Amino acid sequence: MMKQSRARLALGSALLVLGGSTIGLTSALSVPAASATYAPFRVSQVLLGSSLHHNYTAAGSTTTQNEALSDPDDISRWGNDLFVGFQNGVGPQGQASTDGNLDSTVVELTMSGHVLGQWDVVGKTDGVTADPGLGVLATVNEDANSALYLIRPFAPASEAVTRFAYSESLPHDGGTDAISIDNGQILISASAPGTTGVAAPQPTYPAVYSVTLDEATHVANVTPLFFDESAATVANVGSQLSSTTQLALTDPDSNEVVPWWSPRFGGDFMLTSQGDEEQIYVSDPGTSHQQLSVLSLNVSVDDTAWPTDAFGSLFTTDSTNDAVDVVRGHFDRNAPIVVATPCGENSAPATCPAPNYPANYLATLNESTGTVTPVAVSGANYVPQGGLAFVADDGHYWR
Repeated sequence: MMKQSRARLALGSALLVLGGSTIGLTSALSVPAASATYAPFRVSQVLLGSSLHHNYTAAGSTTTQNEALSDPDDISRWGNDLFVGFQNGVGPQGQASTDGNLDSTVVELTMSGHVLGQWDVVGKTDGVTADPGLGVLATVNEDANSALYLIRPFAPASEAVTRFAYSESLPHDGGTDAISIDNGQILISASAPGTTGVAAPQPTYPAVYSVTLDEATHVANVTPLFFDESAATVANVGSQLSSTTQLALTDPDSNEVVPWWSPRFGGDFMLTSQGDEEQIYVSDPGTSHQQLSVLSLNVSVDDTAWPTDAFGSLFTTDSTNDAVDVVRGHFDRNAPIVVATPCGENSAPATCPAPNYPANYLATLNESTGTVTPVAVSGANYVPQGGLAFVADDGHYWR
């Protein structure tokens, strides 16, 4: 989920005031104007990573140590609970953190912030998705040396976490990231293509894998869903609408399943290619009728959530402030919420934020034009990271 971790995130702590609201941005940056169509959203902290700890054995040591959790990233809902992956400083290829820790931690909490359980997994967890029929899936290591974990929260501690190795050396020469369950299919982003091989894009590099789990052997079997250079139909409304183009993806990252009631792309599987500023929508994924459409965006984004109601709670992560937050306000069912990530663009400078490349901010997405529009927020200091999960007041949920 977190492309900035691979290169160039150097966030400050200053806050910029927009019309009485605050957006967490570094000072002296070029800042997008807030949307005039939205009243400010209110941000409150639900949980701080510093309030939680885990035990670990440092690389090269046999001594158990203890540290606070940090770097919350992806988030998913199961019933009335949330599951959040804390990366704890682990590197994108599974490298030890500065204090020698090699483990991320997946935390289960209520929507009010009460912690119910936590489980360590070896590596940097990126995608976290809960599925009542399966458990909680977590990918580790977005750039290379990747694996998949299945967590069963109700199993005895000794049996709760199972590691699955991929069935082959991943042919896109990178790692894995976000996870979606679509009609029983496990779909996983093929992130950071070319990290250990030829630079992306390449016609033989899968952009997304369809994955099946062999619980007897602990192997995750991978099959390409589509490729970095597959053909797609242009989705942006304009003169090129419905024309065919060839993808050239370099940064497959977040993914979601679009709710069926969405006015456009309803029921599709969606992959965000973060650095390329594109979203790829896949109808009938994994079938003979599969078709791809590509929506070009005016700024890079990470996670996307579709509000199911005008009022609800948008749960979100903030690694800058080491927090799980909730955003409340008036939402629009026809305007998906996104985390805009200017520093995740392929054109971003090595040191970022920078002029014209501000820190992450919350925004809405126009699914017809690809326009990403900032929204004003107030309340707790807030720099959104990767994860979003919307829960309507009636409890209905869509990422």
